[in-house]
Amino acid sequence: MVSGNGILTVLVLLALQLQVLLVGGDYIPPVKFDGFVYQNRHFNYDTIQIEAFYDPLCPDSADSWPPLKKALHHYSHRVSLVVHLLPLPYHDNAFVASRALHIVNGLNRSATFPLLESFFKYQAAFFGAPTRNLSRASIVDDIVKFSSAVVGNSYHNSIKKGFNDTNSDLLTRVSFKYAASRGVSGTPFFYVNGFVLPDTGSALNYSNWRDIIDPLIGTKKGRKTEESLHYFL
Repeated sequence: MVSGNGILTVLVLLALQLQVLLVGGDYIPPVKFDGFVYQNRHFNYDTIQIEAFYDPLCPDSADSWPPLKKALHHYSHRVSLVVHLLPLPYHDNAFVASRALHIVNGLNRSATFPLLESFFKYQAAFFGAPTRNLSRASIVDDIVKFSSAVVGNSYHNSIKKGFNDTNSDLLTRVSFKYAASRGVSGTPFFYVNGFVLPDTGSALNYSNWRDIIDPLIGTKKGRKTEESLHYFL
């Protein structure tokens, strides 16, 4: 969600892009491609490929998820989705929530999206007034308990240990820097088959997704697939 603090995020992301350019040949890519693949629908050339950049504590990200999820189920195997996390600096505790998602994804991939949906549903409990007087340690503890309740209390100790593991911090930083490298400065933000959608930063409804995807897979009578390219170009 872009707000009055969006300028700060843009400046931070531009600085990160400059840093990548300056590092040049010393820059080492991450071990794996960033992101969470929805229902293990791996990308291939026979599917419509959607990339969504989300902040788990962003209200607009939360609003955009139900219609996108509905579209994914409508198109089934014909559409693939990978979600990248962009914890925005003006959303309190978004980085901690993003770390929790990376930790859970490493423990049980089938629990990643249920946890993301739970953050969307109860995100108001993790920023603003409810957490204003809480310490960082207390917030981490609350998010560990929250995540454990969603994915299973048997994972509580593993999730807690994950916050003491620098790997989850690194993965969350990689997600932020990956978003910067793609020119993403707000959430939600979408790419379809590598092309950025216009009017990002706000939720798309189910009808919007149908209008975007139907022509690409030739399900609208009387419209050629090539005609849909005007939406991106």
